Amino acid sequence: MAGSLLERETMLDSRRLSSPLGSPVQAEVFFPRLTVPFCGHIKGGMRPGKKILIMGIVGMNPESFEIQLTCGDSEDPPADVAIEMKAEFTDKQLLRNACVSEKWGEEESAIPYFPFIADQPFRVEILCEHPRFRVFVDGHQLFDFYHRVELLSSIDTVKINGDLQLTKLG
Repeated sequence: MAGSLLERETMLDSRRLSSPLGSPVQAEVFFPRLTVPFCGHIKGGMRPGKKILIMGIVGMNPESFEIQLTCGDSEDPPADVAIEMKAEFTDKQLLRNACVSEKWGEEESAIPYFPFIADQPFRVEILCEHPRFRVFVDGHQLFDFYHRVELLSSIDTVKINGDLQLTKLG
Protein backbone atom coordinates (compact mmCIF):
# COMPACT_ATOMS: atom_id res chain seq x y z
CA MET A 1 0.00 0.00 0.00
CA ALA A 2 2.72 2.48 0.94
CA GLY A 3 4.46 1.87 -2.37
CA SER A 4 1.34 2.65 -4.37
CA LEU A 5 0.77 5.88 -2.41
CA LEU A 6 4.36 6.92 -3.12
CA GLU A 7 3.88 6.01 -6.79
CA ARG A 8 0.74 8.15 -6.95
CA GLU A 9 2.54 11.10 -5.32
CA THR A 10 5.43 10.70 -7.76
CA MET A 11 3.00 10.54 -10.70
CA LEU A 12 1.23 13.62 -9.43
CA ASP A 13 4.55 15.46 -9.04
CA SER A 14 5.71 14.46 -12.53
CA ARG A 15 2.35 15.50 -14.00
CA ARG A 16 2.68 18.83 -12.23
CA LEU A 17 6.24 19.27 -13.50
CA SER A 18 5.35 18.32 -17.06
CA SER A 19 2.18 20.40 -17.07
CA PRO A 20 1.79 22.42 -20.29
CA LEU A 21 1.08 25.42 -18.08
CA GLY A 22 4.68 25.53 -16.87
CA SER A 23 3.72 26.00 -13.22
CA PRO A 24 1.10 24.20 -11.15
CA VAL A 25 -0.24 27.45 -9.71
CA GLN A 26 0.06 30.11 -12.41
CA ALA A 27 -1.07 29.53 -15.95
CA GLU A 28 1.21 30.77 -18.72
CA VAL A 29 4.04 32.45 -16.83
CA PHE A 30 6.73 30.38 -15.11
CA PHE A 31 8.59 31.88 -12.21
CA PRO A 32 10.13 30.77 -8.94
CA ARG A 33 8.99 33.59 -6.57
CA LEU A 34 7.04 36.83 -6.76
CA THR A 35 9.86 39.14 -5.75
CA VAL A 36 10.57 42.59 -7.20
CA PRO A 37 12.54 43.13 -9.38
CA PHE A 38 10.88 40.23 -11.15
CA CYS A 39 11.79 38.42 -14.37
CA GLY A 40 9.73 35.48 -15.63
CA HIS A 41 9.35 33.37 -18.76
CA ILE A 42 6.17 33.39 -20.88
CA LYS A 43 5.79 29.80 -22.09
CA GLY A 44 5.56 29.73 -25.89
CA GLY A 45 5.77 33.52 -26.18
CA MET A 46 2.85 35.80 -26.99
CA ARG A 47 0.20 35.15 -29.62
CA PRO A 48 -3.22 36.63 -30.46
CA GLY A 49 -5.66 35.68 -27.72
CA LYS A 50 -3.02 35.20 -25.04
CA LYS A 51 -3.37 37.24 -21.84
CA ILE A 52 -0.86 38.13 -19.12
CA LEU A 53 -2.32 38.86 -15.69
CA ILE A 54 -0.40 40.89 -13.11
CA MET A 55 -1.88 41.47 -9.67
CA GLY A 56 -0.21 43.41 -6.93
CA ILE A 57 -0.32 46.21 -4.41
CA VAL A 58 1.12 49.66 -5.08
CA GLY A 59 3.80 50.75 -2.58
CA MET A 60 3.05 53.10 0.33
CA ASN A 61 4.91 56.15 -1.10
CA PRO A 62 5.36 55.20 -4.75
CA GLU A 63 7.47 57.11 -7.24
CA SER A 64 7.08 54.67 -10.15
CA PHE A 65 6.89 51.09 -11.31
CA GLU A 66 7.27 49.48 -14.68
CA ILE A 67 6.09 46.39 -16.49
CA GLN A 68 7.90 45.17 -19.60
CA LEU A 69 7.25 42.38 -22.07
CA THR A 70 10.57 41.59 -23.75
CA CYS A 71 12.16 39.22 -26.26
CA GLY A 72 14.29 37.31 -23.77
CA ASP A 73 16.25 38.74 -20.87
CA SER A 74 19.59 39.55 -22.53
CA GLU A 75 21.43 42.58 -21.17
CA ASP A 76 24.21 42.78 -23.75
CA PRO A 77 22.94 43.35 -26.36
CA PRO A 78 19.73 44.44 -24.65
CA ALA A 79 16.62 42.41 -25.47
CA ASP A 80 13.95 44.08 -27.59
CA VAL A 81 11.15 45.54 -25.46
CA ALA A 82 7.75 44.86 -27.05
CA ILE A 83 6.00 47.10 -24.53
CA GLU A 84 7.14 49.02 -21.49
CA MET A 85 4.51 50.54 -19.24
CA LYS A 86 5.84 52.96 -16.64
CA ALA A 87 3.48 54.31 -13.98
CA GLU A 88 4.78 57.65 -12.70
CA PHE A 89 2.98 58.81 -9.58
CA THR A 90 4.28 62.40 -9.33
CA ASP A 91 2.81 63.25 -12.77
CA LYS A 92 0.06 60.60 -12.63
CA GLN A 93 1.15 59.28 -16.03
CA LEU A 94 1.28 55.83 -17.55
CA LEU A 95 3.97 56.03 -20.22
CA ARG A 96 4.29 53.36 -22.93
CA ASN A 97 7.05 52.65 -25.38
CA ALA A 98 8.95 49.91 -27.20
CA CYS A 99 12.62 49.38 -28.01
CA VAL A 100 13.57 47.49 -31.17
CA SER A 101 17.21 46.92 -32.15
CA GLU A 102 18.33 49.19 -29.30
CA LYS A 103 16.19 52.11 -30.56
CA TRP A 104 13.31 53.45 -28.47
CA GLY A 105 10.24 54.53 -30.42
CA GLU A 106 7.82 57.35 -29.81
CA GLU A 107 6.47 57.41 -26.26
CA GLU A 108 2.70 57.24 -25.76
CA SER A 109 1.05 58.78 -22.70
CA ALA A 110 -2.66 59.42 -23.38
CA ILE A 111 -4.97 57.68 -20.89
CA PRO A 112 -8.49 58.56 -19.75
CA TYR A 113 -7.46 58.47 -16.07
CA PHE A 114 -4.59 57.30 -13.83
CA PRO A 115 -5.74 54.02 -12.28
CA PHE A 116 -3.13 53.37 -9.58
CA ILE A 117 -3.40 54.49 -5.93
CA ALA A 118 -0.72 54.23 -3.25
CA ASP A 119 -1.10 51.20 -0.94
CA GLN A 120 -4.02 49.82 -2.99
CA PRO A 121 -4.32 46.54 -4.92
CA PHE A 122 -4.48 46.47 -8.71
CA ARG A 123 -5.07 44.01 -11.53
CA VAL A 124 -3.40 44.57 -14.92
CA GLU A 125 -4.36 42.39 -17.88
CA ILE A 126 -2.35 42.59 -21.10
CA LEU A 127 -4.31 40.97 -23.91
CA CYS A 128 -2.38 40.23 -27.08
CA GLU A 129 -4.44 40.80 -30.23
CA HIS A 130 -3.25 40.54 -33.82
CA PRO A 131 -2.39 44.24 -34.32
CA ARG A 132 -1.95 45.38 -30.70
CA PHE A 133 -1.80 44.84 -26.96
CA ARG A 134 -5.04 45.83 -25.26
CA VAL A 135 -4.42 46.75 -21.63
CA PHE A 136 -7.01 46.61 -18.87
CA VAL A 137 -6.60 47.85 -15.30
CA ASP A 138 -9.08 46.63 -12.70
CA GLY A 139 -11.37 45.39 -15.48
CA HIS A 140 -11.48 48.65 -17.45
CA GLN A 141 -9.80 49.03 -20.83
CA LEU A 142 -7.17 51.74 -20.40
CA PHE A 143 -5.29 51.82 -23.72
CA ASP A 144 -4.19 49.98 -26.86
CA PHE A 145 -0.54 49.70 -27.85
CA TYR A 146 0.11 48.67 -31.47
CA HIS A 147 2.82 46.07 -31.97
CA ARG A 148 6.28 47.31 -32.86
CA VAL A 149 7.86 43.86 -32.41
CA GLU A 150 6.43 41.87 -35.32
CA LEU A 151 7.27 38.29 -34.26
CA LEU A 152 4.84 37.88 -31.34
CA SER A 153 6.18 34.45 -30.33
CA SER A 154 9.58 36.06 -29.61
CA ILE A 155 7.98 38.11 -26.80
CA ASP A 156 8.68 35.57 -24.06
CA THR A 157 9.71 37.44 -20.91
CA VAL A 158 7.89 39.62 -18.37
CA LYS A 159 9.89 42.03 -16.22
CA ILE A 160 8.46 44.05 -13.33
CA ASN A 161 10.28 46.56 -11.16
CA GLY A 162 9.59 49.51 -8.90
CA ASP A 163 7.36 50.51 -6.01
CA LEU A 164 4.94 47.59 -5.88
CA GLN A 165 4.43 44.19 -4.37
CA LEU A 166 3.33 41.29 -6.59
CA THR A 167 0.57 39.00 -5.40
CA LYS A 168 -0.23 36.92 -8.52
CA LEU A 169 0.92 36.40 -12.09
CA GLY A 170 -0.75 34.30 -14.73
